[in-house]
Amino acid sequence: MLITYLLIRLLTLPLAYLPYRALHALGRHLGTLAYHLIPKYRKRALSNLALASDLHLSNDDVRRIAKASLQSLMITCLEYPKLAREKDISNIATCVNPEKADAIMAQGKGVIFFCGHQSNWELLFLEGTSRMPGVAIGRPIKNHYLYNWVQSMRQKFGGTIISPRNAIKEGLRGLKNGAFLGIVGDQGMPDSGYSSMFLGREAWTSPIPALLSYKTRTPLIVATTHRKGGHYYIHYSDPLYPNKDTPKELEVKRLMDAALSLYQESIKKHPEEWLWIHNRWKQQTTDIIKRPYRQDSIALFLPDDPALAAKLPHIRTLYPREHLSIYIPQSLQVTLDAEIHPYTHLSETLEEDLRYKLIINFTQDTTIDRHYKKHAAQTVLHPQSFEELETIITHA
Repeated sequence: MLITYLLIRLLTLPLAYLPYRALHALGRHLGTLAYHLIPKYRKRALSNLALASDLHLSNDDVRRIAKASLQSLMITCLEYPKLAREKDISNIATCVNPEKADAIMAQGKGVIFFCGHQSNWELLFLEGTSRMPGVAIGRPIKNHYLYNWVQSMRQKFGGTIISPRNAIKEGLRGLKNGAFLGIVGDQGMPDSGYSSMFLGREAWTSPIPALLSYKTRTPLIVATTHRKGGHYYIHYSDPLYPNKDTPKELEVKRLMDAALSLYQESIKKHPEEWLWIHNRWKQQTTDIIKRPYRQDSIALFLPDDPALAAKLPHIRTLYPREHLSIYIPQSLQVTLDAEIHPYTHLSETLEEDLRYKLIINFTQDTTIDRHYKKHAAQTVLHPQSFEELETIITHA
């Protein structure tokens, strides 16, 4: 771990002395390389963008935004050494309406900021703590040397990063002491118990921001970022105040729905700046489905086999909430909560669809495999039966 950390620091040291515009230009070039050379990230971004039905994107739009998103991510990565040395955050980031939070903080009250992985998300905490006391929840990484360096960068203006294990206790303490609490809340969490429609699909999210807001009577503000002309602009939403007279469950849902609605509107304005390589719409944990097959968009291809088609409804016991597309011979009849694509010849199944991450091909025709792996599919299975499929993909 130490050697890895030292190598990373040594290789990235020159980046700390480059102007931000040069870093951004370099990041765009490296992001383009990543798009073409790292199929895992490219395909995941393509599929997720294609699944975001509220964006109404053509395939050309999907490809363009996926590439730009990887460029944005690379720019963020290249900025870490520079931000570690930055003494005046206003050189790179500006909050356009700080009064939305300042008026509340001036009364000695805390604020909960709901934010996500847009452009360089690190700047939300850095810019905020350069003006006011704050704490934020940060997930540790395995290399503790590297993590300690990142932590020192994040806390350089007096803020405090707390681990998810102590999030509730330390978050409450910070709010009680008049600090803001920052929570990155745009990651898929299928074990959270709370879901809502997000960019056109059901998404699972931690309700902690709304729970803490309700418990402490603290307003919730959505903070978003946008990169323009080599500079970052931070925007605060109007505060969302909890209603103490509404039952907890209903009020938590209202607050989370409102926060996510505001957040997704900012993504729609600049989709290329969001982190599309994260599977926002995953529907299951890995305790049932093995990780390689826990995908949110699946296409099944069936041959002209009535016995196999009769067992098709079993797929919903394995993937009860995932997006399913079924390609089935027109001669067979099936009723299922899924997209049904009847075909008369296998060539009709070769569509320009970028949504599918997992292909389950019962036909054994490898033309289907090659076609969809050129698009967004990362995994292809060739089971002979649904029983064999269940053996392959589940822990049972």
